[in-house]
Amino acid sequence: MNHVEEKRKGKRICLLLWIALGISIVTTIVLWFLVNKSNPKYEEVKVIVSSSETKEIVNRKKGTRTYKYEVKVRYEDKIYDLENVHNAYSYLEGKSITAYLANGKLYANKEGVKTATPLAKVYFVFLIGSFGLLILAPSYMAKIKQQNQQK
Repeated sequence: MNHVEEKRKGKRICLLLWIALGISIVTTIVLWFLVNKSNPKYEEVKVIVSSSETKEIVNRKKGTRTYKYEVKVRYEDKIYDLENVHNAYSYLEGKSITAYLANGKLYANKEGVKTATPLAKVYFVFLIGSFGLLILAPSYMAKIKQQNQQK
């Protein structure tokens, strides 16, 4: 492949990356509105907290700590993991709380029900993809410009 063909190929790839970024951003925005307008079906139920626990996760390489909250609740004589929990201290053992039942899972809040829908998962894929393309497209463009200046 000669220099001119290589240059054209690089420009084509760069253009495709920018087009993909634009499409991805527009799709992400549309999906955001759709997810926020969505009204997934759920049932508001009363449950009893069986246990709540905060687990500390330490990343030794980075020296960072994160926390995972595990809350188990009893509903209709079954134990469920409560999804979308943001703390453990609000869930005292034996306490009756409101939870949201959707698709066989119990959620701590309505937002958890929304973000668990297939549409929301597609939204998150496009959101992450947009960030990736936002890094990749300018980086590739800079690489192509640098190669052209060297030749």
